[in-house]
Amino acid sequence: MKYIDEFRDGELAKNLALSICAEVQPGRNYSFMEFCGGHTHAISRYGLSDLLPPTVRMVHGPGCPVCVLPIGRVDMAINLALDHGVILCTYGDTLRIPASGGLSLMKAKAGVGNKSGDIRMVYSTLDALQIARDNPQREVVFFAIGFETTTPPTAVAIQQADAEGLKNFSVICCHVLTPSAISNILESPEVRQWGTVPLDGFIGPAHVSTVIGSRPYEFFAEEYRKPVVIAGFEPLDVMQAILMLVRQVNEGRAEVENEFARAVSRDGNVKAQDRVAEVFELRREFEWRGLSVVPYSALKIRQRYAAYDAEKRFNIDYRSVPDHKACECGAILRGVKKPQDCKLFGTVCTPENPIGSCMVSSEGACAAHYSYGRYKDMH
Repeated sequence: MKYIDEFRDGELAKNLALSICAEVQPGRNYSFMEFCGGHTHAISRYGLSDLLPPTVRMVHGPGCPVCVLPIGRVDMAINLALDHGVILCTYGDTLRIPASGGLSLMKAKAGVGNKSGDIRMVYSTLDALQIARDNPQREVVFFAIGFETTTPPTAVAIQQADAEGLKNFSVICCHVLTPSAISNILESPEVRQWGTVPLDGFIGPAHVSTVIGSRPYEFFAEEYRKPVVIAGFEPLDVMQAILMLVRQVNEGRAEVENEFARAVSRDGNVKAQDRVAEVFELRREFEWRGLSVVPYSALKIRQRYAAYDAEKRFNIDYRSVPDHKACECGAILRGVKKPQDCKLFGTVCTPENPIGSCMVSSEGACAAHYSYGRYKDMH
């Protein structure tokens, strides 16, 4: 398949691996964070770490939207479904995120005591809108999560509901922002206190960058002197990005380079950005799993569309909830620990029974390592 097969060529991967080995400088270590969960999945699935020299280390970042969603946000959605009788719609992986008291949206759907929630998986915001049209006597709430990639469809859904006068439709907005998270990793005193790893550069996200472009990364490439290479999700994309990062580090450069030029431009999708700006504005603060409270790192619905803000409509407040004491998801999301460092990994915590959010989505570091990397640990 065009644009797929040629980026999975084994011989080309070997050549890139040889080029990386030739470029690394003796006695020097390289530590690069792949921010996006899609890259984490590709690295595990295709065994890319095995192709790299031992001095090049890949660090998993917090770029999995399911993984960074804090327990308290899931609790809000469960509360709406069980206590307010709404039809709650959301994407598939969100249903399995562990919440308080051993619950999840999936378990709330099955029933809690004498209550059960009307919770439905949807493939797009259009599905949630149609459910609202089909059930005019019921309140329909879309639980919106994700980075900049999934934000424009939520904006479109709110504007469409407003245009149609769908008064029974509203949104819990949990959309978060990539550049804010990367800056927080580099500068936050709290994150430094908990521990991070020294980073020499970043592999920038692919799908997010198709929307926001490469321009937003330029600030912290210049401010923090950390190179960024935006890469696609195929194995050769990732290998090429690593080679480009090694060369930047060797040459003392800190620039934003675009390996994924076939889909990403400097300015991104301006129409999508405009639509998002019409509907959303910055939250003053938002809690991320693993990063604590990050200022101006998430979006909320503007006053113009406040009628579609479920938090205001149902007067629900956010309450912070700590993670499971034995779960290491927070440290894994900051790159401090690896999945196999967690005592729960692969024993009580599996994709079928996730204790931590990193085991829920295929983009989560724990789920990716469980599916592709744990067998190597056995030897």
